[in-house]
Amino acid sequence: MKRNYNNIRTLADLHTEVQRLKTDYTHRGEMLKVDAKTYVQQFTLGGLIKKYATPSGFLKFDEKTNISSKIMSVVLPLLLNKTIFRGSGIITKAIGALVSGKVGQSLDAESLSGIFNMVKSFFNKKDKKKEVAFVDYGIPPDSETY
Repeated sequence: MKRNYNNIRTLADLHTEVQRLKTDYTHRGEMLKVDAKTYVQQFTLGGLIKKYATPSGFLKFDEKTNISSKIMSVVLPLLLNKTIFRGSGIITKAIGALVSGKVGQSLDAESLSGIFNMVKSFFNKKDKKKEVAFVDYGIPPDSETY
């Protein structure tokens, strides 16, 4: 940025311009320090823990990269080929791998936790609701008092 210093005519103008430039220099230096500190704090251990240790952020680094779906798209076909499609032919295994790979990519951490909670709810003991017992108010049911 080229500055025009044609407006300096006297020694007092020169001193005021030097003072203005010094204060501008120190202000820019302080702002640069503040910006550098906030930038460095993003990559400290505490900053990384705050960013990625949340339940939704643990398996997702950004909006495009989803670790759980990548893992499921690889593990799910291998698991199905070793268990369900064990004695099947190569065509059946290939079709199963393609389908389960696509299903694995569509799964993310939220849907996996929802499926897990649904399966867990099937096996949890359900609290039986106690039937409300007859409440005795002290008036006999066949009394003739109204």
